[in-house]
Amino acid sequence: MAVGCLLVLMIMALTRAGAVPGPKPLGVLPDASGCHLAQFQSLSPQELQAFRRAKDTFEESLSLKTWSCRPRLFPRTWDLQQLQVWERPVALEAEVALTLKVLETMADSSLGGILDQPLHTLRHIHSELQACVGAQPPAGPQPRGRLQQRLRRLHEAAKKESLSCLEASVMFNLLRLLTRDLKCVASGDLCV
Repeated sequence: MAVGCLLVLMIMALTRAGAVPGPKPLGVLPDASGCHLAQFQSLSPQELQAFRRAKDTFEESLSLKTWSCRPRLFPRTWDLQQLQVWERPVALEAEVALTLKVLETMADSSLGGILDQPLHTLRHIHSELQACVGAQPPAGPQPRGRLQQRLRRLHEAAKKESLSCLEASVMFNLLRLLTRDLKCVASGDLCV
């Protein structure tokens, strides 16, 4: 048994070091070394369940409050497929950054331990997205059109929206972000 475990560990170490060819990641953006988002084409059932549990708990707490928010921060018509492939990780990174900021605030107060696993997963996703966005050449294409509009809207929302509206927008968008947007970015050119 111990020999089998040791053998598996050695193979894993050699594969990561590049001594033994391993599977090539899918959905890697062209010319973006260090950008490996294919691992996010689908999250584990346990991870998704942790996000659902947090969202359900939040919705239960919402039923006790009265609130009114302006138009949705994440409109249903917003679809990453409308963007060019290189723009998608930029847009998703901005969404995940705002989501993390809001959820970290919520973890300090109302939802506490329920957000531990979702925050851990989102931090990992965010670090991978940052690697991809940072891997793009600085003199590369600049955001414009739909991407620029979306980035501006996210940036302004963080300043203009009340905390309760930001919390609601983020929580109601959470599963879409994980199941549709993240999968689209992880699929690269295959997301059509």
